[in-house]
Amino acid sequence: MGKKNQPASASQGKDSEKTAASGSNNSKGKLKPAIAVHVRHILCEKQSKAIDALGKLRDGAKFDAVARDFSEDKAKLGGNLGRMVRGSMVGPFQEAAFNLQPSTVDKPVYTDPPVKTKFGYHIIMVEKRE
Repeated sequence: MGKKNQPASASQGKDSEKTAASGSNNSKGKLKPAIAVHVRHILCEKQSKAIDALGKLRDGAKFDAVARDFSEDKAKLGGNLGRMVRGSMVGPFQEAAFNLQPSTVDKPVYTDPPVKTKFGYHIIMVEKRE
């Protein structure tokens, strides 16, 4: 919708917004089936910190820079988790990752709101689908 860096749900209605965040539907059109994704994330234990990270992304910051500043796990190096295959991720994370359009760190398409798992709150983006 004209925004430089949009969350996955920004150009959709309210119903689509919920499904894009939970990963139960693809909000930008049909995706080809994939067995793996190259994924980045920002993991925050507290929802408030994840919301602060979302604010930076909405303001146009690069995804990898925000991950370095906010992520609380080994993915601090730009949030890069590398290639992940189906079955290797926790349920809500996997569902969201496989339903995101691929994008770049400069113009990320990410989960908004963050995805809650047993590890905390994730802002997820996918760079490539295989």
